[in-house]
Formats: sequence, structure tokens, C-alpha cells
Amino acid sequence: MAGFLMNKYAINLFNGLQKVITRQVLQVEKRDFHKAMTLRNQQKPLNPQFELYTADKFLNPIKPITNDPTSRPLVVLIAWMLAKKKHIEKYSEIYLKQGFDVLSVTMTPWQFLWPTTGAQPIADELLQYLNEHSNRPLLLHGFSVGAYLWGEVLVKINTDLPKYTKLIDRVKGQIWDSAPDIAELHKGIPRALVPGNSLLRATVEKYVVYHLSTFQNSVTQHYIRSSQLFHTTPIRAPTLLFISKNDLIATEASNQRVRKSWESLGMKVSWKCWDKSKHVSHFILHRDEYLYELNSFIASLDLFSQYEEVKDKIKAKL
Repeated sequence: MAGFLMNKYAINLFNGLQKVITRQVLQVEKRDFHKAMTLRNQQKPLNPQFELYTADKFLNPIKPITNDPTSRPLVVLIAWMLAKKKHIEKYSEIYLKQGFDVLSVTMTPWQFLWPTTGAQPIADELLQYLNEHSNRPLLLHGFSVGAYLWGEVLVKINTDLPKYTKLIDRVKGQIWDSAPDIAELHKGIPRALVPGNSLLRATVEKYVVYHLSTFQNSVTQHYIRSSQLFHTTPIRAPTLLFISKNDLIATEASNQRVRKSWESLGMKVSWKCWDKSKHVSHFILHRDEYLYELNSFIASLDLFSQYEEVKDKIKAKL
């Protein structure tokens, strides 16, 4: 009887969740369709969750950074859940103006909630894309749930390290903005879906807790494995963390644990923690500090060892 009541309660929660996020999902699907139509003429269409921005219009045609665009440094920008295109483009522009190309990667709520049919296929295709474009130095810039998606990529890399040795070496730096741990998932998803409605947020949180406890084999174990690989990453490139002390989703404590884990692996980890800010909004609320830390970090890397003009441009911004 108790099991029946629990299942009935779960069904009601699930139905409520469907109603809450139907509008958001439809918006995402509409955006994905637009992306797919925009990319339809490419020889090998990108996944609708990907969008490639090139720095061509920002470069000096007389003295280009490189004569081969396929060797231009690439930023892999892994967005937060339900990130709007205009916000992704604001971050992309930071890099485009400095000579990077940018590959943005997004993930819908449903792709996150059901990893085997959602997030993992995205991770598969992302890994394949990065491995095929083998001349590009890489810089990662991930936000919030993007850390989970990158963890799925690391899981796949870890299954065949010799195959991906060159790819691992091509990653020259990582920036993680508001990256949560698995323990905060039940808080993060509701705040992403219904940030302005505390009653609905509580309902969604209850469902997420149920979801994690019920679907251990098909869902939760994948979150755990992703988190493990994120902490013990085979990619040891220098890393910059952006967090705040008042972030309830990507807590200071969980990011300290990640930092200690990475430093124990010999990684160089830079750290910017504000006393008061907002989840994935540090750039908006602390623009000058954010850009200073970001540009200082980029200038410390060897991404532009063959592109001295761009390296000098970055240093000039400091």
C-alpha cells in the first residue's frame, strides 16, 4: 500500500513537473530547430546542441593570426541549463575578439535527467568532434551543469587513454564558473527551471530527489561516475574557478574539495571567490574583476605561443 501511494505521489509530482517546464522545453526545441536549419548546408551538420562561432570577422585580413583556420585555438563553451543564446553570445564575443573560435554546447533539462539517451550522446559527439579537429589548441569554459556534461566526456576519454593522449595534451586551460557537485543537483535543477516561484521550485526539488533515488542504475550512477572523473580528471591543464560564498548550488565547500583533489594531482588551480554574487552571474555582477581574472589566466597559458600578436593584445587588456 505504501509503495502504491509513493508511486501515485511520484506520478503526481512528475505530471506537475511536466506542466512546469513544458514552456521551457518547447522554447529549447524551437531554438534547436533553428540551429539545425542554420547548419543544414554544412558538409557535416553539427549536433543541434552545438553552435560554432568563428573569429573571422574580428581578425586582421592583412596579418591574420594563422593562415590555417583549422589550427586556430578553439574555446569549448559548455553552457548552463536553459542558457539563452544572447547570453552565450556575450561570453563567446570575449573570445572571438581575441582570435579564438568558439564551440558552444547546450543541454536541455530532459537530456540531463536521462543521461543515457540525452547527455551521453552529446558527450559522444563532442568528443568525436574535438578528436577529429586535431590541430586546434583547446580551452574549456564551462558553467554550472556543464561540469557534469564534461564529466561524461572524461568518462569516455578514460576508457581509452592512449587513443585520446593527443586530445588531452591539446587542452591548454580550463575555466569553471559555478560548477556544482552531485550533492547539490536537487537544488540546482529546480532553481534553473523555476527560479522565480518558490512553491513550484519545492515541488520540482521533491521530484528530483525521487528521480535520483528511484533511477539509481539508469541515472544516478552516471552522475556519480561523471563527478568522480571530474575530480580525478586525466586532463591536468591549469584551471581557473569562479565561485561565490553565497551560492547554494555551486557551494564554496564543494569547489574547495574539487580544488584540493586537482592540486593533489599536480594541477595549477587559480581561484576567484566573491563574498556575494549569483550562480552563473559573476560576469554580469562583477564584470571588471571577472575579465581581469579571465584575461590574466589566458595570458598565462601557451595557447598563443605561435600567435604573439594575440598574446600581446591580451596582455594589453590587463
